[in-house]
Amino acid sequence: MEDRNAANPCGAATDTRTLRRLVIGEGPTGEGMQGPTSLAAAVDVETTGIDPAQDRIIEFAIRQFRFDAAGVITEIGSVHRWLEDPGWSLDPEITRLTGLKDADLVGQYINDPVAVSVLNAADVIIAHNAAFDRRFVENRLFLARGLRWACSCREIDWPARGFDGRGLGWLLCQSGWFHEGHRSSDDVDALIALLRHRNEDGRTALRELVDTAGTPGWIVRAVGASFDVKDRLKARGYRWDASRSVWFKEISEADRLAEEFWLTSNVYTAAARPRAFAPELEPVDWATRWA
Repeated sequence: MEDRNAANPCGAATDTRTLRRLVIGEGPTGEGMQGPTSLAAAVDVETTGIDPAQDRIIEFAIRQFRFDAAGVITEIGSVHRWLEDPGWSLDPEITRLTGLKDADLVGQYINDPVAVSVLNAADVIIAHNAAFDRRFVENRLFLARGLRWACSCREIDWPARGFDGRGLGWLLCQSGWFHEGHRSSDDVDALIALLRHRNEDGRTALRELVDTAGTPGWIVRAVGASFDVKDRLKARGYRWDASRSVWFKEISEADRLAEEFWLTSNVYTAAARPRAFAPELEPVDWATRWA
């Protein structure tokens, strides 16, 4: 089959660049090694808003694919796509972003048994913003909780691959493709195309993602940190978790000792006036990360 799926290398030295509409074919890609393969599921959701506790999925797409030990995609499956009626009228901004109207959703629903079966069959579930998609998927599909997830936005070093930014559509354009953004089935195709990107040594983005996501680490929460040290924490790479009212970051096992030493010297000294004695550390892997 014609290979119209692979993302073009970024950074070609030309005066003009032509963008081609992304078309992801179904079936063998003609790439990869002989041998055992793993099964992944690319997922994307469109929702009524950004709060998983209150908002609902209105469109859900899953596309499975197989990849070899080198992270090369060897076969691509068909797209599973569902619309779902949230039970109330859409905000005009959601309609503007997705093109979906209330009339498109009336009486529509996700096929739970099929969706759960497809997700549970995968060795890893991949989303471009897994912290967002995972919460919505697990709130909606209780029997698909606790699976292994990976985030192609955060767990691939796109700048090191010559890309500017991390937005799905922008990454795709830099690869030489365009698609209909903010529609789930188109976004999973964009994700699959980007996972096929190779850096200068031939390593695929998918291989990098699986290596990064599959490495256990620690979530460090600077509980009780004084407001006066927020700039230090931010400069150190900590992010604010509004739901817990705490600064946090993820670190590797190798970095744990150095991070605890830094926190002891900068956050939990008497001069910093902390409201706790030490940070909280929680082990994390790709079954718990992004949950």
